[in-house]
Amino acid sequence: MKWIKWTAASALALSMLSTPSVLAAEGEAAEFTTRTYDAISIDTKLLAASQLYKYDSGLTFEYPDAVRGIFVTAHSAGGERFNKLVDLVDSTDLNAMVIDIKEDLGYLTYIPKEDSELAKLDIGQPFIKDPRKMLEVLEEKEIYPIARVVVFKDSVLAKEKPELSFVDGDSVWKNGRGESFVNPFLKEVWDYNVQIAIEAAKLGFKEIQFDYVRFPEGFENRADTLKYSMGEYEDSKLDPVQRRVEAVTDFVAYAREQLKPYDVEVSVDIFGYSATLPEAPGIGQNFSKISENVDVISSMIYPSHWTSYFGIAKPDLEPYKLVAEYAKVENKKLGELKDPPVSRPWLQDFTASYLGSGNYKNYGKAEVEAQIKALKDNGIDEYLLWNAGNTYSEGVDYTP
Repeated sequence: MKWIKWTAASALALSMLSTPSVLAAEGEAAEFTTRTYDAISIDTKLLAASQLYKYDSGLTFEYPDAVRGIFVTAHSAGGERFNKLVDLVDSTDLNAMVIDIKEDLGYLTYIPKEDSELAKLDIGQPFIKDPRKMLEVLEEKEIYPIARVVVFKDSVLAKEKPELSFVDGDSVWKNGRGESFVNPFLKEVWDYNVQIAIEAAKLGFKEIQFDYVRFPEGFENRADTLKYSMGEYEDSKLDPVQRRVEAVTDFVAYAREQLKPYDVEVSVDIFGYSATLPEAPGIGQNFSKISENVDVISSMIYPSHWTSYFGIAKPDLEPYKLVAEYAKVENKKLGELKDPPVSRPWLQDFTASYLGSGNYKNYGKAEVEAQIKALKDNGIDEYLLWNAGNTYSEGVDYTP
């Protein structure tokens, strides 16, 4: 955790403190350090647990009555399409944007200032020329800003530091799409991503959404052949599946703890099918354990991504039924938790023609509304819409 900007009231309150430390809400999961400034002892564990000391970005956003958002790529956010997307949200019942800040390859989508810790990483790309100005537009329009941070899928970091990745022979392992992952077992990887998330919060984003919080798909089939470190999990007595689950869950808990002084919500994207299993064995995602450590859980439940679950032979053809059946399963899972997060699933606003004739339908107004209504009929009011090209269906009633 780096320098923290304090309000005058917070500084005054801090000077009156006599207790050097308290336990954080998450117990001893996170590591903290005590720093001394002019005889005032500041314990960052205290900061994480306290509601008194919050970083002030200078921007003000209120959490909507219910988040209804769209995905926005960095290219769209930094280009001509941004104004059209702002108009879409501003003129409808939509009220939020999920914007790429660390994208799928591992690049930052803006050039950080020279005095930023992120400048040293040299991973910035000028997709979003002025993120602060962008956020000021969203503030004016009262559009809730969510920063998407892709975590363990990171070809850039894997290439730069193979020791933080998975090695196959003499080279960094890649999946069938040519993508590399970094190692969820390693705290250095955690801190790398948390640092990026903190900078996004300091820019003014009110929520950090972590995506690809997992091991590579099918990892259980290559866990014994790839070369990689298990870090602090090397001596764990857990079986391989539970060890992966623990690493992924620990990262989420750690990231949330580190972000507490920045007054942001923390959300995680998760495979929809993970809610139907005790845990996804290869990727390390346990729906309940992750949900216990976030403010918002966003299951990706695009009908096109399911096989014949819930007795639905061709899910893409039945968007209402698929989403409704999933919602019942998720509601049961979340209902078992002492302090469940907000449910905010990702919905499909794209046509999955790659499924082949007879297995897909063209998605538009009716199909998007059907998914939203299925959530609403099951008590879920928040959602996000995914279209990779940011071309969203016209004429949709976003509160049917």
